[in-house]
Amino acid sequence: MAFQTIFKRYELKYMLTHGQKEKLLTLMKPHMHPDEYGKTTIRNLYYDTDTYLLIRRSIEKTNYKEKLRIRSYSRASADSTVFAELKKKYNNVVYKRRLSLPNQEAMEWLSGEKSLAKHTQISNEIDYFLRFYGTLHPTVFLSYDREAYYSNDDTDFRVTFDDNILCRQTDLSLESEAYGTPILPENKVLMELKCSGGIPIWMTDILSREKLYKTSFSKYGTAYRTLIFPQTNKINSYNMLEVTANA
Repeated sequence: MAFQTIFKRYELKYMLTHGQKEKLLTLMKPHMHPDEYGKTTIRNLYYDTDTYLLIRRSIEKTNYKEKLRIRSYSRASADSTVFAELKKKYNNVVYKRRLSLPNQEAMEWLSGEKSLAKHTQISNEIDYFLRFYGTLHPTVFLSYDREAYYSNDDTDFRVTFDDNILCRQTDLSLESEAYGTPILPENKVLMELKCSGGIPIWMTDILSREKLYKTSFSKYGTAYRTLIFPQTNKINSYNMLEVTANA
């Protein structure tokens, strides 16, 4: 199977209730069809520095953001195909470069244990990214259930719905079960509109009629705020107390 390796597109996010999602699916039905795989559970390992530099920069709302992750579209085994993805966002445009390879090979490569046997432009870019930041390692496992829909007119317009978004900082493996701390508000679904150009007129009409408005929601960013930052604050406070006590 051939996989798309280079993406340049806009990704617009909306927070819906389950009721709004079901109504939207009905309104979309004449224009879109579901992905052949149906609902899938996507697993991701996000890479960052010891100080979480990448995600801290990202949530500062700068014009340029970048992330590195490994993604699997099902529970992986050592030889399952996964995707090493370098994702960048500049002035609201998302650029994604991804490489498909066996899970074990991807983990060994990104950990610095082994270099890839075959080099490509994308692997060279990821290698540069790894060298530039120096101390990258998996920091968060993030999973969610996704339903994807594609335009009937063969354009690249795509709509996804993500539910049951879970994150954790232990058991950082794509071979494990999907479990962790929920980070979506109760009764909410994250919808993303993905396209290289404009949104179809029929969809803008639906969004306007249903009073659905764009929002800002980063899965990794929310995981950082929900799970990681409170823990690092607790550790820093404990260390400060120790220093004070020993002074």
